Amino acid sequence: MSIRAQDVVPISEARARLTELSDEVVGGAEKLLTKNGAAYVALIDARKLDYYHALEAEHASLLLLAEADVALRELAAGERVSSDTLMQALTDR
Repeated sequence: MSIRAQDVVPISEARARLTELSDEVVGGAEKLLTKNGAAYVALIDARKLDYYHALEAEHASLLLLAEADVALRELAAGERVSSDTLMQALTDR
């Protein structure tokens, strides 16, 4: 969803209109609050925030699975290092 000009609200104005802005957000809008003319925080529906967090967790899980897949393929291809070499590489950091 793109932010429309009417969805950009100075934080000083948002203080006085919080209930109204919250109702608009629950109705599907997203509000970008500005401070000194620059983006500062956003108001989004709490359910949408929960969804974003779930997506973030899913993405992290997919990245871990992809890394595990690469490691298993390398192991199956005989591309492995000894535990001594691994420990040495880890301590050199």
